[in-house]
Amino acid sequence: MIVLAIDTCEVRGSVAVLHNGGVLQVVTHTSAEEYSSWLLPAVDLALEAAKSTLGEGDVFAVASGPGSFTGVRIGLTTVKAWSEVFNKPIVAVSRLEAVAAQSNRDTPYLASFIDAQRGQVFGALYKRTANGLSLIDQEMVASPGVFIDWVDGRAAGVEVAWVSTDPDSIANQPAWQGSAARGEKIECVPCVLAPLIGKMAFQRALKGNVQDALSVDANYVRRSYVEVFQRGPANVPGK
Repeated sequence: MIVLAIDTCEVRGSVAVLHNGGVLQVVTHTSAEEYSSWLLPAVDLALEAAKSTLGEGDVFAVASGPGSFTGVRIGLTTVKAWSEVFNKPIVAVSRLEAVAAQSNRDTPYLASFIDAQRGQVFGALYKRTANGLSLIDQEMVASPGVFIDWVDGRAAGVEVAWVSTDPDSIANQPAWQGSAARGEKIECVPCVLAPLIGKMAFQRALKGNVQDALSVDANYVRRSYVEVFQRGPANVPGK
C-alpha cells in the first residue's frame, strides 16, 4: 500500500511517501515559501525520488490541524481534490495525536502540545486504551498556564507524560513548576510529522478507517482572524 502524506499546518511542514508503512521519501518545508506554491513541487519531488506517481497512491494522508487557518485549508483542499480525481480514500490525522504517539513513556495519560504563537499552545490530553489513544474532551488553544491546569484537573493526580515539538513553550512557565516537582517531564519529539502521519494512516487504512472527500473536515481549533474579530475569542474547551 502506497501512502502519500502531507502536513501544511504550520511553517514546519513536510511531505512523505510510504510503502506498507515504511518511509520511502520525505521532503521538508525549510523556507518562507508559501504552501500554495511549495506543496505540489514538493509532492512531485518526493514521488519522483520514491519512484512513484500520484495516481499510484492508495491512500492520501493529511494533517487535519490544528494549525494556521490557511495552512490547514491548503492541505485538506489538496487531498480532497486528489481523492476525487483518483477515487482514492483519505485518512485525516490530528497533529497533536501524531505528537502524542511519539512518546516513549508508559503512562496512563499523554498531554500533547505545540506552540500556537501569540503566547498560546495547541494542546490535547489522551488516555491510553487497548485500542490506542483516546482523546479526553477536545483539542484546544490556550495559554500555557491554562493548559497545564486543565490537564492537571483532568488527570486528577494520575501521572501524565508530556510530549511536544516545542517543550520550552511550557517548560519555562511558572505553572509548570508544580508538575516538575511531581517528577513529570516533557519529551521533545521531531517536528517533521508527515512520515508519522503516513504510518498512522497506513494502520488505519488496514482497518478500513478511511474517509472520502466529502466527509473529511478541518480541525482548526483556533478560528480565523475574521471570525475572532466578528465573534470574539473562543472559550477553552472543558472550562
